[in-house]
Amino acid sequence: MSLILKRTLAMAALVLIVVGSIAALKVRALHAVRDRMARMAVPPPTVSTEIAPATVWRREFHAVGSLAAVQGVTVSCQIEGPVALVSFDSGRHANQGDILIQQDVSTDKAQLVGLEAQAELAQLTLIRAKDLREKNTNSQAELDSAEAQSRSAASLVDALRALIEKKTVRAPFSGLLGIRQVNLGQYLPAGGPVVELQSLDPIYVNFTLPQQVVGDLHAGQTVRLNVDAYPHTAFEGRINALNSKVDSDTRNIQVQATVANHDERLLPGMFATADVVLPAQDRFVTLPESAIVYNPYGNAVYVITRIRTEAGGEVLTARQQFVTLGETRGDLVAIVKGVNAGDEVVTAGQLKLHNGSPVIVNNSVQPPVDPAPTPPNT
Repeated sequence: MSLILKRTLAMAALVLIVVGSIAALKVRALHAVRDRMARMAVPPPTVSTEIAPATVWRREFHAVGSLAAVQGVTVSCQIEGPVALVSFDSGRHANQGDILIQQDVSTDKAQLVGLEAQAELAQLTLIRAKDLREKNTNSQAELDSAEAQSRSAASLVDALRALIEKKTVRAPFSGLLGIRQVNLGQYLPAGGPVVELQSLDPIYVNFTLPQQVVGDLHAGQTVRLNVDAYPHTAFEGRINALNSKVDSDTRNIQVQATVANHDERLLPGMFATADVVLPAQDRFVTLPESAIVYNPYGNAVYVITRIRTEAGGEVLTARQQFVTLGETRGDLVAIVKGVNAGDEVVTAGQLKLHNGSPVIVNNSVQPPVDPAPTPPNT
């Protein structure tokens, strides 16, 4: 073998050794990176879950309406004249028959004195005419004339007394007075307003419902009432009347319920939401609304699947399940189809999931759930 060939072979062997060393280093580095990546792998997302319960809900109809007084009126005067006395304060209670204002009746009382004197004279004349008639010293026509004059004088007295009484404006029923609209000395025309008077206990709530539910409505059904002024208080009443016809424009029927209002917190004109409670009951699987993933192609939830491993451990995965939703009450929603009672459903952490995702369940913190939440009135 020539010297050149030996040198060539030696050089080739050296190159192979160098290349092999470099390749071994690269392989070792790749294994190290892979091991490091394995140690740095993202753990499964942590979610909260709930066992889907079967809940019994009583059927309800929901509506909006307004409050109205059982009796409410703007008290007004019947006769024109100046105000001589104001005997009430704004915002106070009045009993039926209490005097609210007195118009000036000084002239009327002076006239009444004269008319009463004329009536007394006519009565005395009638008595004398009767005595004379018994003695047959006057005619029957004279007696009839005396009786007519006596009745006419008495009627004039009664008419003036009625006029004086009409100038005394009284509360037509017991209730709460509003802000007075008259002042002492003010000249009131006939029909001039004096003050608002509202009977507040009980109070009506008027609302409408679609004609489809008319067959399920009747007097005596329970109505739950909520108003914005008292967000943490629910009021209860009962239906007392249904309108005798359905509105031909809206196809709704007007319903009226009576609500106890002993503390008079509810006022006429207030906006209210009314829920009519029916005796029928429905059984639903219910979930917190936070468990629902709303999608354009369908609403879904994630159901937890637990798989036992050969080593005795457990692997948890989230399975996407499309659902059909029903009625919503507060933070709860009824599941008509797609979830069975007893299924473990993800209630928080769905944004990190896809179908088949491994998960870790941590239920130490749960989203708040209230079937009838009352947010603060802001």
